[in-house]
Amino acid sequence: MGMTSEQLANAMRVHRPYLINLAYQMLGDIGDAEDVAQEAFLRLARAEGVEDVRGWLTVVAGRLSLDQVRSARHRYETPTETTALEAKSVAPVDPADRVTLDDQVSGALMQVLQRLSAGERVAFVLHDVFKVPFDEIAQTVGRPPGTCRQLARRARAKVQESGPAATDVSRDEHREVVERFITACATGDLAALTNVLDPTVWGVATLLGDPPLPPQTNHGPVAVATNLLLYLGEGATLVGALGQPVLLGYAQRRLFAVLVLTVRNGLVVKIEATADPSARWP
Repeated sequence: MGMTSEQLANAMRVHRPYLINLAYQMLGDIGDAEDVAQEAFLRLARAEGVEDVRGWLTVVAGRLSLDQVRSARHRYETPTETTALEAKSVAPVDPADRVTLDDQVSGALMQVLQRLSAGERVAFVLHDVFKVPFDEIAQTVGRPPGTCRQLARRARAKVQESGPAATDVSRDEHREVVERFITACATGDLAALTNVLDPTVWGVATLLGDPPLPPQTNHGPVAVATNLLLYLGEGATLVGALGQPVLLGYAQRRLFAVLVLTVRNGLVVKIEATADPSARWP
């Protein structure tokens, strides 16, 4: 027997932020990532006997993303610089240039992804970013687990050659914190968001505008979390940037915010954001 409408709605609430983030890491396009997540849930609604919902969705989204990569429908422009993911380097721009932020960030991500074959991209993202076992990755890629290990190893070497941002935080710790952060924002859960913030956390936001707006600074978990949900709550989609301690905020598939997180001991201690309110609320 398939899921009830209530079970499906709960699954979407719990797993949709994770699924979009997973697909984005492989596709580099927020629209495609949201479409993959939507299709995965449509298939879940028709499926029967699914015990591990998250695992099932991961495999389905991985297969859909792999099909997207292999179809070669995506065409991206390569940026002239790869530093676009550093939010602090983004200067205020006039309205005619707002799309540049989106193009640069997407281009910088795709510059890394384009170095990987379809199999390498999926194996690397599923294993190194989302810790999916190689036995499950083999179901997605359609190759033996040993081959998937080799694909992930080759992809890892290529990503490291691209020069990801240096960090003292382990990949596993960063992944866990980012996932908790994204889920809390997506569900509008103030308590869950404050729980991922250090008691000494502070955040500073540079707001783009004409004329430029004064920076906003907040201190403490409640003040920082409340301000974050104002921008990143309902109607926003938050994803991680591959290989970077950076989160990207989208609204109606338009980039409106770039956040650089500083993580220590499993908690966020600092948030540096660049946001364009007019792109969030046009």
